[in-house]
Amino acid sequence: MSKKKILIVEDNEQNRELFHDLLISKGYTVIEAVDGEMALAKIHSETPDLILMDIQIPKIDGVELARRIRNNPSLNNIIIIAVTAHAMKGAKEDFLKAGFDDYIAKPISIQLFLQTIENYLSPATQK
Repeated sequence: MSKKKILIVEDNEQNRELFHDLLISKGYTVIEAVDGEMALAKIHSETPDLILMDIQIPKIDGVELARRIRNNPSLNNIIIIAVTAHAMKGAKEDFLKAGFDDYIAKPISIQLFLQTIENYLSPATQK
């Protein structure tokens, strides 16, 4: 079985390193991007299984990037999870409408973070 590949799109270095270390410890292959343009390039070149994306990233924000991914038939099966401090009432519904599959609030709960990813990437729940 090949390792699942996760793209972290996060401009905050500390968050990116935390997510990276957590995912590597669980056996995932991890690629990273610090802005929307870099993320788009890596999505096309690396084809991740799942994207963890901050909403407020430079160049192309997370909501717009999710829309672009969903509008591309060759990419729209990639799982996209928003990881954001925007935990206001109604935010999850807005993210789902924009094309995200799910949403994790910052500061993250490590257990919830890992469980959410596992729920999407375990063989029983593959799209």
